[in-house]
Amino acid sequence: MSFTPALDFAFEIRAEVSGTLHIGNGDGEVTEFTPITGGSVDGPRLRGKVLPGGGDWSSARGEVCELEARYLLQAEDGAVIDIVNRGYYRPKADTPDQFEGEVQVSEAGHYYRTSPAFRTDAPAHRWLTETVFVGLARPDGDDAVVIRMYVLR
Repeated sequence: MSFTPALDFAFEIRAEVSGTLHIGNGDGEVTEFTPITGGSVDGPRLRGKVLPGGGDWSSARGEVCELEARYLLQAEDGAVIDIVNRGYYRPKADTPDQFEGEVQVSEAGHYYRTSPAFRTDAPAHRWLTETVFVGLARPDGDDAVVIRMYVLR
């Protein structure tokens, strides 16, 4: 019997960011840091906010940018959740705008995908630490990144 994995929408993170800081160049690579200054979390499985103080480290080689963001979420019930979100951003000409209903989930011409891991000891949110997620990301102007998180089932 054939099996095809499926994705279920869990929540969306809107991470507000400030200006990118250049760290260095080396062997064809550019390393930068983008501070995360706040934001929101909204969806059927989690609601809350992005706490200021984390950031996104990026290493670009040519057109491919490897990302590693680490920041904190605070759920509506006050629980704090650590997220490490790794992924890639690169131009991809054959990628169209993608929508889920009327909600845009990705931007045409770009491959921007993440794979987050969560940590918390809050019983109500333990499911985050025991689940594989896929994130579809897109920029939202110059001051935010939106990541729609899907549970892989």
